[in-house]
Amino acid sequence: MSVAGGIASEAEAAFANAIKASGVIVEVMPDVFRAVLEKIEDPLVIYAEGGFFSTNYHYLVSYKGFAFVTISSEPISLPPGVETILAEKIWVPQ
Repeated sequence: MSVAGGIASEAEAAFANAIKASGVIVEVMPDVFRAVLEKIEDPLVIYAEGGFFSTNYHYLVSYKGFAFVTISSEPISLPPGVETILAEKIWVPQ
């Protein structure tokens, strides 16, 4: 195996481990995401704006060991008291 091949293999292994460590990611519709938020005491939502041709809004919250994500064409109205962090990007493994 070449040095470059070894480095590539190590990178692939690190990437696979990062995905495993991230836990279970659940993609839901925006209304379901909001319903999940209402079940959480003091939720922390990570959000980002993205899109090429039109803006879309990505949201992420953790609940009972699961990461819930949603994408919306409009900003989601978050319940009062939700702490938010604006991220440059939210990436979800496919």
